[in-house]
Amino acid sequence: MAQWNQLQQLETRYLEQLYHLYSDSFPMELRQFLAPWIESQDWAYAANKESHATLVFHNLLGEIDQQYSRFLQENNVLYQHNLRRIKQHLQSKYLEKPMEIARIVARCLWEEQRLLQTATTAAQVCVMGRTGVGFVWKHNGFEMPMCRLQDMEQKMKMLENLQDDFDFNYKTLKMTNEIMKKETFLLRVGGLTGVALFFFQQIVTEMGGLLTAMDFVQKNLTDEELADWKRRQQIACIGGPPNICLDRLETWITSLAESQLQIRQQIKKLEELQQKVSYKGDPIIQHRPALEEKIVDLFRNLMKSAFVVERQPCMPMHPDRPLVIKTGVQFTNKVRLLVKFPELNYQLKIKVCIDKSRKFNILGTNTKVMNMEESNNGSLSAEFKHLVRPMHLLLAGWNGSLFLIVKLFMSNCIDIDLILQTHSLPVVVISNICQMPNAWASILWYNMLTNHPKNVNFFTKPPVGTWDQVAEVLSWQFSSTTKRGLTIEQLTTLAEKLLGPCVNYSGCQITWAKFCKNMAGKGFSFWVWLDNIIDLVKKYILALWNEGYIMGFISKERERAILSPKPPGTFLLRFSESSKEGGITFTWVEKDINGKTQIQSVEPYTKQQLNSMSFAEIIMGYKIMDATNILVSPLVYLFPEIPKEDAFGKYCRPEAVPEPDVGGDPMNTIQPYLKTKFICVTP
Repeated sequence: MAQWNQLQQLETRYLEQLYHLYSDSFPMELRQFLAPWIESQDWAYAANKESHATLVFHNLLGEIDQQYSRFLQENNVLYQHNLRRIKQHLQSKYLEKPMEIARIVARCLWEEQRLLQTATTAAQVCVMGRTGVGFVWKHNGFEMPMCRLQDMEQKMKMLENLQDDFDFNYKTLKMTNEIMKKETFLLRVGGLTGVALFFFQQIVTEMGGLLTAMDFVQKNLTDEELADWKRRQQIACIGGPPNICLDRLETWITSLAESQLQIRQQIKKLEELQQKVSYKGDPIIQHRPALEEKIVDLFRNLMKSAFVVERQPCMPMHPDRPLVIKTGVQFTNKVRLLVKFPELNYQLKIKVCIDKSRKFNILGTNTKVMNMEESNNGSLSAEFKHLVRPMHLLLAGWNGSLFLIVKLFMSNCIDIDLILQTHSLPVVVISNICQMPNAWASILWYNMLTNHPKNVNFFTKPPVGTWDQVAEVLSWQFSSTTKRGLTIEQLTTLAEKLLGPCVNYSGCQITWAKFCKNMAGKGFSFWVWLDNIIDLVKKYILALWNEGYIMGFISKERERAILSPKPPGTFLLRFSESSKEGGITFTWVEKDINGKTQIQSVEPYTKQQLNSMSFAEIIMGYKIMDATNILVSPLVYLFPEIPKEDAFGKYCRPEAVPEPDVGGDPMNTIQPYLKTKFICVTP
């Protein structure tokens, strides 16, 4: 299916992003009329080679003429008019600059592909979440060893009966040995022994096969499903989609652990049977120790994998910034054992500490007993609340990552002594809240680029990320704390700020230094600038952002391109590119005395100004002084054509209604104060 046809089938939220890709520079009507031909051309090559760009541009004009002829035959007057206007515009603007139109079309096609990919990925995640597809194959693979385990139970009972029969017959034959010929006695005993050996060998072989099957299932559960959950937890920590609940994994792991304990009991029964009567070449004597060792190893490894950090360390006052903790401020974390045995309730002691190579102390209770009462679903878990304090040797400060380590001690509960250990993702400790932006940048970069849970040398030589990875994470920073992530156009503007002009940013590499070190000619980094904008959105303009009224990130060229064709008074809202602390401004269209279109912007409003007056009220009351010294409002329609009263009126405080005069002597009546109203004026 053609790319354009696929785009038409997307949900409304994606179509809105698609509409914003096009302007008079490359009209959407032309994209619609010539979709197959446009998609068949190599625009990226044309954008870098003028001779090819010239050829493609003239071919484009020829395709427009052919399409115009088709509309002429169909007597479609409106389309004829639009196509003629588009051709005249393209000729006047790009005849001498064919590479420019090639770059614009190439960019649009790339953005379309990215939009399709985003929509497809979101749809797949949605379907997986509804159907639980990831567990279908697991269920089928798990059923086989479970059925074999039940079959093994039946065979063990049969083997016990066989052993009892053999024991009885052997003793009976031995009692009658005096009156029986030796050859006959040996023959009968040999027959009984052969039958027993056959069944014992069969049981031992099947038990070995069952352990192999369980090993396969266990590796799939721990190395794939549990590893996937841990990766999703990493992604959720940095603002990605919420992590999937552990309950289903807990059910499967608990069932597997129960099955392993059953098999261990069966192996012990084999030992009991072997102690009653043993034979020369007895397979139980030969293979039981190896089976015992195998099942214990499987169980130990399963329990080690099943002990997880369900909720990573986080300060309650900063729930959207986990893994950053401040000295002297409480943080919480929660551990869980995914083996739900009732007999383990209040039997498991756990202890929390910090990586011993780091000079930090944990204050407060660092030992606890796991129980099923602290969780809503009855899982075995424990939650800790701590303070972290640097030791005296490091009071001057410290920067780096450390790990919260949790140890679980299990003894005399299930006849196997275990010491389990798990650890949090890398945590950054700060001493002042002003260090939060850089600390969070470290958390983002680490969890974006590695799923290694304990890579202490990561920042010795930080790996590079691709723009696709960075773009997704940047969008999450907005969507995780607001109702709206970043659009493709907004992300493209950010990419240009980081990487400079480019036709296709996909695959472009971004270094750690470019992301969080000071930008050239400025005293702040890209990330600090963006983080302050995120803070501005959350604290001052959240409702306007959620409504989609703030275009936010847009280049000056793109801003001029979309505003110029609009009537005077049309304006848009965007973030300041030069304010370190985060600022927002509005840009509008106006006509000068000669009727020429002008684009004007007001000096950005900062958090300090927005503390005194809401941005919606600033917009509603904003005035400029015209040529006759009269105050007029230049803001009429929010782009594309929303009356500003409809967009911002509901976010302004209603004016107080004066109390009516209740009578009395007018001479003695205290006159009320004259009402005042704050407005922003540009001379």
